[in-house]
Amino acid sequence: MCGNPRDRFAELVGRPPEEAQFFWTGGPIEVAEGTYFASMFSGVTAFETPEGLVLVDTGLARLAPGLAALLRQKTAAPVHTVIYTHGHVDHAFGLAPFLLPGQAPPRIVGHRRMLARFARYAETPRHNAHLNARQFDGRASSAERDEFHVFGYPAHPPNVLYDDALELEVGGVHFSLWHAEGETDDHTWVHCPERGVLCPGDLFIWGVPNAGNPQKAQRYPWSWAAALREMAGLAPHTMCPGHGGPVVGDAALVGRMLGETAEFLELIVARTLAAMENGSPPHVDIVRTVELPRSSSPWLAPVYDEAEFIVRTVVRHYGGWYSGRPSELKPAPRDALARTVAELCGGADQLVSRARELATAGELALACHLADYALEAAPGEPAVKAAVAEIYRQRALGESSLMAVNLYRSAAAYAIEGRAFA
Repeated sequence: MCGNPRDRFAELVGRPPEEAQFFWTGGPIEVAEGTYFASMFSGVTAFETPEGLVLVDTGLARLAPGLAALLRQKTAAPVHTVIYTHGHVDHAFGLAPFLLPGQAPPRIVGHRRMLARFARYAETPRHNAHLNARQFDGRASSAERDEFHVFGYPAHPPNVLYDDALELEVGGVHFSLWHAEGETDDHTWVHCPERGVLCPGDLFIWGVPNAGNPQKAQRYPWSWAAALREMAGLAPHTMCPGHGGPVVGDAALVGRMLGETAEFLELIVARTLAAMENGSPPHVDIVRTVELPRSSSPWLAPVYDEAEFIVRTVVRHYGGWYSGRPSELKPAPRDALARTVAELCGGADQLVSRARELATAGELALACHLADYALEAAPGEPAVKAAVAEIYRQRALGESSLMAVNLYRSAAAYAIEGRAFA
């Protein structure tokens, strides 16, 4: 994956890169008695009990052997129960290396909607390959067919499904599971009251919540915020997040982190709905009128997703697909529009020339609009392709979130191929 957002963290927020906790890799850490946490891109928490381990999440398939080896430094117990916080590939696809030879098959728990998620993945493998190549690698297409790009059903799907809440007991240790619509519609957060440990999954990731992902299915920032409030109300003193390092033995800090993240989402939702209520202007104008919340807290840095994208998520949920621009209800073919604009300007080379001037002046958003028209009007022109690619490389350098950085990098790769999009 592109490391650019992490590399630029110090420049962007005035802190060392190590504080970009979203990218934290480490462990095993004993976060409570008999409870261990390790992370390689995503985190895994292991609760040791007299009946065996309770695992919360299992990591990426290709990183799971390393995660399992880390946790086995602390415990040799067999896996009794696995809880998937949600069905994303970096949380529910890596179980095999954690299982001991000859051990009994574990109980695997997930929300009922998880099976529909896996079915959707199986129906759209090529689509997922391309969008994940853009999101995680900044490429135009996926040359490496690893599990970030093509996936369907995990090798070990859930064999215990629940709907709203579930209480489990393993070896005298209790676990409360709660469903919340957040990054996904199948999300589970886990609380172990005896050990004071909260496992929020991707409802907390040491960054702006991934509630606005431009390429992925609907997210739910309103119920996400409510779940964070519920977690804070339990006053856990330790938190093991879906991404980033753990917070150990500090209930006040955990509460602050959960509360600030909830407020961040609540403000975006409230302000977006207020803008929509003000005459329901075109979507792009709604986004421009919403005052985006800002935070100096390192757990709300825009290293993966960002606030503007979350506004669009709210609009999409409440406003449908129509942008509000009449010409976009049943638009002309884009290449025909691009050629017409280029003709009015005196050719694609003139569009590119003006785009370069705007980029030099720091008007990169405008420059990209003209660059798109130029490329779509003259996709076979080498000078146009090279110029557009350079504009999008420049745009990527000015972004902080992994989403924006890599989507603009992929746009540069598409431009070299003479394409404005997949």
